[in-house]
Amino acid sequence: MGGLAQILKESGHDITGADKQFYPPMSEHLEQLNINTIEGYSVETMPDADLYIIGNALSRGNACVEFILDKKLSFKSGPEMLGEILKDRDVIAVSGTHGKTSTAYMTCHILLSQGLDIGFLVGGISDMIDGSARLGKDKLFVIEADEYDSAFFDKRSKFIHYSPNTLVINNIEFDHADIFNDLNDIKRQFHHLIKIIPENGNIIYFDEDKNTIDLLNQGSWSNLVPIGPKNLYRIDGNNNIHALGTDYSLDGFEMFGAHNTKNILAAITAANVNGISIQDSVNALKDFKGIKRRLELKYEDSSMMIIDDFAHHPTAIQYSIDAVKNKFNNSNVLGLIELGSNTMSDGIHGDEVMMAASALDMSVWLDSKEVLPDKCSNTYITEAQCIEFIIKNINDFDILLIMTNKNSARLWGPIIEHIKNK
Repeated sequence: MGGLAQILKESGHDITGADKQFYPPMSEHLEQLNINTIEGYSVETMPDADLYIIGNALSRGNACVEFILDKKLSFKSGPEMLGEILKDRDVIAVSGTHGKTSTAYMTCHILLSQGLDIGFLVGGISDMIDGSARLGKDKLFVIEADEYDSAFFDKRSKFIHYSPNTLVINNIEFDHADIFNDLNDIKRQFHHLIKIIPENGNIIYFDEDKNTIDLLNQGSWSNLVPIGPKNLYRIDGNNNIHALGTDYSLDGFEMFGAHNTKNILAAITAANVNGISIQDSVNALKDFKGIKRRLELKYEDSSMMIIDDFAHHPTAIQYSIDAVKNKFNNSNVLGLIELGSNTMSDGIHGDEVMMAASALDMSVWLDSKEVLPDKCSNTYITEAQCIEFIIKNINDFDILLIMTNKNSARLWGPIIEHIKNK
């Protein structure tokens, strides 16, 4: 919603926002934009407005929501509002269970490196790009296209509102168990999206992803651009990119891991179908420094590295572990995994999550709802217990890999402080 507020401000609107609390860096960013913020949802502090944008975190019973409905005031969801702004833009939407943020930011980086004043709205933070949103003046607009629902009154996925010309589908797996009953529910939303992509639009996808292939077999009406071993866009066994008949080395790229190699190729392909040469994209990405909380190095000395990652799904956890183990193949890796997402903390993934972590030399689990089975050792209910265990055992390991979609600073902060003070 903060990114949308910026885009609306740049569009010439007067914006005021309300939330439970505002934290840096977003609070500081909104202040710099001269966007007034109100803490709490009190009707008494609600400003008069021509239109109220209701985020999907709010539902019936919220005082402001009830006031808007009682007074029959105009309201929309955030995605619907954004879709109206984007109706005359060529939208590149990056979707999928994993890799959306990294792929979207790399696509932005490529296009910006060509001098294009693109617009974008991406979650997360990149060291290479100022802010997570911008209106821009170019026809192209890049958006991280989430399958989560739009609002309490609009249960369609957010991405339905964006009407993309180019759709990237990195992968499709079951997630968001709080709003989807099963994988077919998710596929249904994706197919609604595919139905509205124009005939001259592009759908970029990985042909080894069975769920994506099943989805496309239900019907597609746009230009299909497959990525895979037998296609014009592919990755070889040495993580080199082969595109349109030419090989490109990934030497010099700071991001590592097979999943990031796929993200790189997806971004290059998305840029290519929108007029950017493969070579220009490869050259641009060699300067790309990565995304905050995506295998981000938080601490390093002669005996220890601490890496922070946003992984919160069994597949993403396995991707991150494999990436670290392959890059630092003689290192002992201790993993701290928090069951933080709604799906993880409800125990939906069952034994999958433990199997995903099997390559770790030791795993430690922060399981506040106690959903893991008794056979899972080193499981703690509180972060204090978890941190205490890690501090006692950290000298036996070369790398601590922290994986959570919650505030990770509360975990790595005390550990780094202990290392520095010992």
